[in-house]
Amino acid sequence: MSLSRRTLLVAAAGTTLAACAPTTSPAPPVPTAAPVPTAAPVPTPTATAPAAPSPSPTPEAPAPEVPAPAPVPAAPATVPTRASVTARYADAAPAAWGLDVPGVLTTLPRAAAPAVALTFDACGGPGGSGYDAALVDTLRTHGVPATLFLNARWIDANPATFESLAADPLFEIANHGTAHRPLSVTGRSAYGIAGTRDPGEVHDEIAGNLAKLTALLGRPPAFFRSGTAHYDDVATRIAADLGQRIAGFSTNADGGATLPAAQVRRELLAADPGGIVIAHMNHPGGGTAVGLATALPTLLAAGRTFTRLSDAFR
Repeated sequence: MSLSRRTLLVAAAGTTLAACAPTTSPAPPVPTAAPVPTAAPVPTPTATAPAAPSPSPTPEAPAPEVPAPAPVPAAPATVPTRASVTARYADAAPAAWGLDVPGVLTTLPRAAAPAVALTFDACGGPGGSGYDAALVDTLRTHGVPATLFLNARWIDANPATFESLAADPLFEIANHGTAHRPLSVTGRSAYGIAGTRDPGEVHDEIAGNLAKLTALLGRPPAFFRSGTAHYDDVATRIAADLGQRIAGFSTNADGGATLPAAQVRRELLAADPGGIVIAHMNHPGGGTAVGLATALPTLLAAGRTFTRLSDAFR
């Protein structure tokens, strides 16, 4: 990621990869998750371009060289306990903090680079538990797959919608944390949201929703994204120990659900092949759904394809 692009991502994130109210108190410890069952195979949806040519397709730059991702450990047979994580990382000092640190995936592997991964966060909590049905309807209308990062509080507030999304093979459900906190072992914050304060709280933030999703889906989610998408490099190691791959992003399409539709459209049209796009599906009053609805026909007509994260990172 170039320096100028990194600067734009931080600026665009602005007030909130924020898209939800700050957590005002630390999340309580959660029980150790039960043994995680083996994931069942799922169908591989892929959106393809329609036959009709576009009169003025979006100009496409050559696909960039996308580095192969670092190897990711296999999911553990059981989730490590809070006590074991605390003991292992008690003296670990982080050396990096931010959106793009070791252990965070920001682009697709080379084999999947012609495609783009659309990812949508649902943060939950006060002001963050809405559902953008128009956005999801647009994805379904065009047959465009996506990865949906759902927070535990959002799931609790939208049980019927969760069941509908989880049953749709177009979508992959991923872990957006238990209380939507930045992932830190030293209490660092992002956009005014207090981060986890130690390895035990990192474990709680990941494992609480991991256990919930595993019980609801019958298999563990493969991917995790923290509240605000901020991490230190000790926290990312803990996530790997819990069998979670951390999904960052290369394009921030809606600035934490704050951008108008026209700007959302521009960001989507500018997303590079092989990129991971972040946006939000919990603010139906924002510009995300309209921006997506106006961008997708142009992208599909120009030959752009889309993928779920699990189909790209096999």
